[in-house]
Amino acid sequence: MDEIEHKYVQANGLKLHVAEIGSESSPVVVFLHGFPEIWYSWRHQMIAVAKAGFRAIAPDYRGYGLSDPPPQPEKTTFLDLISDLLAILDALNISKVFLVSKDFGSAVVSIFVLLHQERVSGFVTLGVPFRPPRLPTHHKLLPEGFYISRWQEPGRAEADFGRLDAKTVVRNIYIMFSRSEIPIAQENQEIMDIVEPSTPLPSWFSEEDLAAYGALYEKSGFQTALQVPYR
Repeated sequence: MDEIEHKYVQANGLKLHVAEIGSESSPVVVFLHGFPEIWYSWRHQMIAVAKAGFRAIAPDYRGYGLSDPPPQPEKTTFLDLISDLLAILDALNISKVFLVSKDFGSAVVSIFVLLHQERVSGFVTLGVPFRPPRLPTHHKLLPEGFYISRWQEPGRAEADFGRLDAKTVVRNIYIMFSRSEIPIAQENQEIMDIVEPSTPLPSWFSEEDLAAYGALYEKSGFQTALQVPYR
């Protein structure tokens, strides 16, 4: 991890954290995380890409990890994240990039590619396909106790998460997301109550990883993360 460097970029009035590795003269690959990911999620891929001759960059979105929170998290939109990405590229004097994204980061890429095609050499989306922006309708088909349905309700997830420390919230989410079927909460049950405290972490997620994620979300909280993408 010592090979990865960290810096802050002023973008749209916020100080945004950027992790990077590789020569500044190399082609650039930007990695965009989802939830509950963070820049740290890409650490292995960043090192591999740098060894292959690229410059790898992974920012934390506004309100995530080490980046500043927006002044009004409840008003943050995908367009803010796209504007921040453009501002980061401009601040680092990067004219063209390859974009790699996971989860809702794929929506950021989809919109960015359409608005700023001249800045993109190519892109990869993981977990969510490329799709032009449109009003979401899938949530209407989800059961009431599904995590997306619950997290769309202002205040409910905040109250649920607020009973626990950030590390435990991240732990429970990764345990849920690692299952072949994500459980549905019962009417009188909150999402955090689905996971028993004695449940072990997935084999691919270490206690060291959990400590790193917990520390980052302890700093940022979950307010912006619940707004984008869930609301």
